[in-house]
Amino acid sequence: MINILEKLYTTIEARKGADKSVSYVAKLFHKGTLKIAQKVGEEAVETVIAAIAEDKEALVNESADLIFHLFILLADRGVKINEIVDELDRRMGLSGLDEKALRKMEQE
Repeated sequence: MINILEKLYTTIEARKGADKSVSYVAKLFHKGTLKIAQKVGEEAVETVIAAIAEDKEALVNESADLIFHLFILLADRGVKINEIVDELDRRMGLSGLDEKALRKMEQE
């Protein structure tokens, strides 16, 4: 499963310098972080709406859109997929409550 996500991220990174007239991803990169973040927000809202509507097919489709746009945002900000995987791996075995408490302590 992670292989397709890595391939997607690699493809997105490769589009950074592509011609914006032929690549949707290049067009978003050209518009900048604010526009990319806005698209992530839009896709997140659409994902939530699909979940609330109990429409599984729409939820799958919107979730794919959300992940796609999130990957564009991550690439735009220089965050690599392995950094996300490492963070998820670090959290494995921690309860969500313990993990949140640790983050709160680190912020203080």
